[in-house]
Formats: sequence, C-alpha cells, structure tokens
Amino acid sequence: MRRALSHRHPVARVVAAAALATAPLATAATPAAADPGSGSVELPPVVAVLASDVPCAKASTRKAEDATWSRSTLGLGRAWELSQGAGVTVAVVDSGVGTDIPALSGRVTAVGDAGEDCVGHGSFAAGLIAAAPVKGVGVAGVAPGARILAVRGTQPRGETTAATLAAGIRTAVDKGADVIYVGRVLATGKAELTKAAAYAAERDALVVAPVGPDFLPRDRNTGQTVEPAPWYWPASAPGVLSVIDYGPDGKRPDSAPALDGADLAAPGDAVVSVGPKGSGHYIGSGSSLAAAHVAGAAALVRARYPEMSAAEVARQLTVAAYPSDTPRVDPYASVSSLLTDQQGATPKPAAAHVPPAASPEPRHRAVIIAGAGGGLLLLVAAGAVVIPRGRARRWRPGDARDRQPTEAIAPTTPTEPAGTGAS
Repeated sequence: MRRALSHRHPVARVVAAAALATAPLATAATPAAADPGSGSVELPPVVAVLASDVPCAKASTRKAEDATWSRSTLGLGRAWELSQGAGVTVAVVDSGVGTDIPALSGRVTAVGDAGEDCVGHGSFAAGLIAAAPVKGVGVAGVAPGARILAVRGTQPRGETTAATLAAGIRTAVDKGADVIYVGRVLATGKAELTKAAAYAAERDALVVAPVGPDFLPRDRNTGQTVEPAPWYWPASAPGVLSVIDYGPDGKRPDSAPALDGADLAAPGDAVVSVGPKGSGHYIGSGSSLAAAHVAGAAALVRARYPEMSAAEVARQLTVAAYPSDTPRVDPYASVSSLLTDQQGATPKPAAAHVPPAASPEPRHRAVIIAGAGGGLLLLVAAGAVVIPRGRARRWRPGDARDRQPTEAIAPTTPTEPAGTGAS
C-alpha cells in the first residue's frame, strides 16, 4: 500500500512562506518565515531574482532542527535503505551553488564561476537534491549520496535568457551529468530550449524543470499580474520531466500561478534547505523547488537501476507516483518496484504452436482392438445365456450314436416258413 500524505503541519503557519512565491524580487525588508516542521524557528526566505540594490544572500544563522514536513512526506528514510544516489551526478543549472556548504562538502564541482551563488536559489535547490543528513538537523536532500555539478544558468543576480539556459543544459550534458535540474523556465525560446533538451535526451541525460515560474511578473503600466503563458520552456519540450508544487496541506497556495500540464507534483511550498554558505537554513516556495525534489528522486532511481535509460527513469517516476490529479512523486515506490513494461509497449504474444497432424495408424489400430474386444464381449454374453439353458434341457455334445447314417438302409422283407404253400 502506498503512503498517505502527511497533513500534520498546520497550514496557517506556512501562509506567509507560501506567499513568497509571488514576490518578484527580494528586498532588504523581506521578513523571515516560520518553518512548519521546526516549531517556531524563523528562517530567511530564498528568492529567484535579486533587485539591484539588495546585497547577496549570506549564510543563515538559524537551523531547522526537527524533520521537515517534506522529508516526512517523501518517506526518505525508507528510500535511503535502497538507494542514496551514489555514483550519480546531478547538474544544477541555476544561479550557482556555493562550495562552502557543509551539507554538500566534497560533492560539488563547479563549471567556471558557478561556484559563487549571490542569489542563493541554486544552492537551496542543490540542498533539496543532495544535502547530507546531519544529527540534530531536520534538513536533508532526497539523494544524499549524489554529486552536484554547478552550472551557470542565470546572470549573477538571477536574470536569465533562453540562450543562457540552453547553454547551461548543453554544458551539463558535455560534463557528464546523469540528471539535469533546470531552475528557471521561460515563456519564450521554444526552438532553442527544445534543441537543448533534445541534445540531452540523445546523450541519455534526464532534464527536470518546473512546469512554470515561481511567480508571475506584474505589468509595468497597470500593475496587474501578468496572465500565465500556455507553455513554458524547457518544461514543455519532449523528454523533459515537468514538475508542479504543493504544500504541507497537499494543496498549492491560492497566490501561486495557475499552471497546468505537469508530469509530476512534489513538495515545493514552505520547504527548507541550505543557503549559499554555512550550515544555516532558508525557506522557500515554488515549482522550481518541487522540481529539485524530483531531480533528487531521479538520482535515486538512476543509482538503483543503472541499466535504465533517461526515458525509462522518467517513466519509472511517473508510473510509481502516488495517484492524484497530478501524480505525486514517491521516492520509495520508485526505487522499490521495477516496471516490466518500461517502454510502455504491449508485450507481443508468443507465436501459437500448431502440432503436426497425427498419424492415422494408431487410430486404426485402436478401432481394430476395440472391435475385437467388442466381439469377444458379445460371445461371452451369449455363452452366459445359452449354456445354462442348454444344461437345463439336458443338452449334451453329440457322439457316434447320435450321428445320422449317411446311406439309407432298405427295410428287410420277411420270408415264408418252409413247407408251406398251396396244396
């Protein structure tokens, strides 16, 4: 039986944190938010883009000591008994990943300047993917044995373009990534990002991306929130696993963008992870963070079943997911079951075996034997009737005295006595 989703954490305590998903830019006055899985601990929020006048994110001085709601909901303890992602490299195409994060110590390789993370979003996502569990700390990534490849997918303060994201995906492929997490999506750049996704698929790398942005920008003239686009890239490209978020109550915040068409859902609202430096924690919300959890689950599957292709891993995650309007990723089910029809094709039935025609000789023999046996049976039955009746009438076998003569015997004519005659 599958695990029921946890609803133990009060929703009221995460409303403020969930609202962070709609904030377009970080400001110096952004308040801290409570971690729903850590009592009254207040944590600083992580954002995707920093305003020009906001300083870079720093190491957090606060920690979440109790197990977070997302860690409990995903059942990571059971999944780790079967796989921790060892031997798998997950590329984080985002704002960078700090190399001075104890929970990722010794497992981060940065391409170029991607080892510096001013925004903190890439480091946060990397923690959701692969942060190691530490005694007395409730935060851990889905695949704590995986390695992280930091690839620049944005400008230093979080802005990005289709060309930048596409280049990041291609670089991750060329550097040997098994799973590629893309932290940003765009409503434009379909051709370029689709080609980059195809480049990854051809080289057996699984791309995981949020189905849409964490927040929608506001129109500069009206101040109204812009309507979501029908498609976002690379999430909508063939072969890309697209992900949407949900919170501790199993729902998305009312303020979150209305997004459709995701392949999977995962914890993404009011989730806790590491910052760009130190051992402290941040809190954040959005589909981009849900996608990080799925990227970690993909690492578990690739480590557990190394013979699977990227497409088969995606299918394993979606088919083993918890049933819902959008299937919810289930790391334990994904690594504890092996699909027998990973290509999705109906198995071809085996060719029917038609035996050669039987020889008629045995049949003829059987008919003869059956006829002879039947005749013998009739003789026995007749004997059983005739013989007793014959005995009752004193019939006996014939001998010489009973035989009829073969020639007729003329009757004897009597003669007259001598001396008699006419006088």
